[in-house]
Amino acid sequence: MVPPEAAASSRPALLTSTLDDLGVRLGPDGGTLRVWSAHADTMQLVIFDDVDLDWAVETLPMTPTGGGVFEASTPLLRPGARYAIRVGGPHGPGNTFNPASLLIEPYSRGLVSGGFGDWRSVVIDGSFDWGGVGKPRIPMDRTVIYEGHVKGLTKRHPLVPPALHGTYAGLAHPAMIEHLLSLGVTSVELLPVHAFATEPRLLQLGLSNYWGYNSVNFFTPHAPYATAASRAEGPEAVLREFKGMVKLLHEAGLEVILDVVYNHTAEEGIGGPRTSLRGIDNRSYYRQTDDGVYIDETGCGNAVNTATDAAARLVLDSLRYWANDVQVDGFRFDLAVTLGRDATHSFTPDHPLLRAIRDDDALADVKLIAEPWDIGMGGWQTGSFGEGWHEWNDRYRDRVRNFWLSDVDYARRASTAPVGIGGFATRLAGSSNTFSDERGPLASVNFVTAHDGFTLRDLVSYDVKHNFGNGEQNRDGAETNRSYNHGAEGKTDDPGILATRRKAMRNLMGTLLLSAGVPMITAGDEMGRTQRGNNNAYCHDSPLTWLSWDLAPWQHDLLAHTRRLVALRRENPALRPVRFARLGERIPSASVMEWFDENGETMSSERWTNPAHRTLQYLATSTPEHEELNRILLIVHGNESPVDVTLPGLEDESEFVELWSSADEAPSDESPRFSPGDTVSLSGTSMRLFRVESGG
Repeated sequence: MVPPEAAASSRPALLTSTLDDLGVRLGPDGGTLRVWSAHADTMQLVIFDDVDLDWAVETLPMTPTGGGVFEASTPLLRPGARYAIRVGGPHGPGNTFNPASLLIEPYSRGLVSGGFGDWRSVVIDGSFDWGGVGKPRIPMDRTVIYEGHVKGLTKRHPLVPPALHGTYAGLAHPAMIEHLLSLGVTSVELLPVHAFATEPRLLQLGLSNYWGYNSVNFFTPHAPYATAASRAEGPEAVLREFKGMVKLLHEAGLEVILDVVYNHTAEEGIGGPRTSLRGIDNRSYYRQTDDGVYIDETGCGNAVNTATDAAARLVLDSLRYWANDVQVDGFRFDLAVTLGRDATHSFTPDHPLLRAIRDDDALADVKLIAEPWDIGMGGWQTGSFGEGWHEWNDRYRDRVRNFWLSDVDYARRASTAPVGIGGFATRLAGSSNTFSDERGPLASVNFVTAHDGFTLRDLVSYDVKHNFGNGEQNRDGAETNRSYNHGAEGKTDDPGILATRRKAMRNLMGTLLLSAGVPMITAGDEMGRTQRGNNNAYCHDSPLTWLSWDLAPWQHDLLAHTRRLVALRRENPALRPVRFARLGERIPSASVMEWFDENGETMSSERWTNPAHRTLQYLATSTPEHEELNRILLIVHGNESPVDVTLPGLEDESEFVELWSSADEAPSDESPRFSPGDTVSLSGTSMRLFRVESGG
């Protein structure tokens, strides 16, 4: 047993009691505000009129209580009260104090705006009747993530009432819930919903920050996503609407995951807006050199310095709030490497904040997903996060795109693809070359597209980005997309090109949903959404980025394919192993994998690497732990010429029952049976899935 004193000494310093109860705490006689600043000399609490945000009705000095914390108590801190803080301190490199600035208190649960950069914090009561509705707690092996934008999902939905278009309440409308449930996804991952602001540069161009990766505050839901009625009632109603959305999604069995941006803030570089942390303690909250020059590892002007205990605690307390008070189910951490950088600005997977997030009892069973890179030195860290963490797998994305798109493009010009099927098979089987045995295949969050980049339809329709509408002369956005237009750039009426594009989309979606790991579908890809070749549409709040629900017949077919694939994943545990198999061992909830070539023979080393033979049969057998024994056979053919495939032999009298084919324009309702040794034909660049069942 660990002695209490040893346990206490092993706790990270960011958990010191000095940093407890920051922000406003309400009591019977009003409220107490506690704010941390290591370098401030003075701090004031300013209370404003409930209507006139420029009318300061009271200014109170805040008293230092030790450890850098300033405190004030007053009956005026009641639910609905508007307030701000003023902070004074020394001048010098790294310090940017200005006691005239009205600042957002970092733990504010509500905000109101009086114009650009002019904010007031709002005291929130936060009470809400959850009605006994709890979190769905979907196991990771059954998780299918659906990444979407609160506004974009419902802004044009014909069955969502206009008053709810683009809102939290709209996302929880029965029409949206029905779509999500019919699709079969389990977890909705929302682009940033923390209060955020649009950068001055975009405002000057008549554009806006649509994605929301520009946080103003880490505790307040973004008010413009609430209905007009909630916004008119105030921040308390906005928060209730958000919680109501979570409650209704939970009632339907759907999880809510938030894309959170703790790596930087909307204060940008020095000279940018001074709204909160910069005015409270710039030296402590932002990474910088000794002479005050920002170390920008995010590309957004600043980087939050989580090597400072108070900054790390701010992140941890925000996560606790959203996971417990607001009942969200998980977090996807934008540029998570920045959060794991130490005082020397080097990444370490054992960073106190990363450990605290993983080990915190208040965050038990919360899904933790890292975007495992930033733009700083040593910023690419895919596979490096510790146990308990899941990671966006960009290696998976790149290999899958290469196999179905850029390799095919290369083969058309050079008569053969540049590589064989071995690397693709590794990704299909869970990326064991990236994630350790201890973490297993579920450490990999697989994706082919995301909010950032081409949509699925654009990936098969454009060779290059078309971002001129972003106001940067097409300089922004990724240059390397591993896409292929299949013979025409963008829109075309050529029926052959269109058919090939549709099959490519089915191959990409099929690979995503039949791979070991945790799949993430980007909202709209299931219906073939386009952004007309814009691969960086962060600044467009318009029909370009909103989902269209007016579908052509082929889009209905793609939607049906996606539904079928999600259902097949759910029904066949061999497709979703929890652990990696090991030769000669029985590993519970692993899938034992056997690999065959098109002749039904065990893959030779030459076949793995031969670009002329990009055909693979993948037989996966589950190792039952909680579900029945399951076996599937997936055939992948990565060349454009058709091929005949001999099904592999089996040791028993079982047969192969066909479940799905990417060659079909619409999913087939037939389930033909085949015997071991039978020959099946695959068209160029296609897939077929079978389940192994006892013979009839």
